[in-house]
Amino acid sequence: MTTEPTKEITIAFDGACRGNPGPGGYGAILLNTRTNAEKIVQGREPSATTNNRMELSAAIAGLNALRPGALVTMIGDSQYVIKGFTEWLPRWKAKGWKGSNKKPVLNLELWQALELAVARHLSVTWQWVRGHDGHELNERVDGIAAAQAELACG
Repeated sequence: MTTEPTKEITIAFDGACRGNPGPGGYGAILLNTRTNAEKIVQGREPSATTNNRMELSAAIAGLNALRPGALVTMIGDSQYVIKGFTEWLPRWKAKGWKGSNKKPVLNLELWQALELAVARHLSVTWQWVRGHDGHELNERVDGIAAAQAELACG
């Protein structure tokens, strides 16, 4: 019996908003690191949303676009998403989804959806890159998210 090798995928993700809150968009580029095959996932929200919600939506959509069981590297310029998942989420859960201010965590349903999306894969690591600093995938996904936000404006 042969088994398919585990997919190693890099996902660059970004969100954008026109106004904060305002119409928003997101994008993710999924790159198979063995074959260099690419897939783009994108979406938009025409009603009042926030940049943070669009960043989370981009990460969730990217992870959910993959079949379960991948080895994933997430690349983004959102410290909110990356620190939120890697540092803050365990404390929020331990405190009943309350932040350090003792108030309910904002965007709870998206954090829970991200947690489920991550759990579908063998491994998910997070890499922060400085936005608008020439990182090719980050620049491309920023353009996708911005274009979706513009389309959301109608």
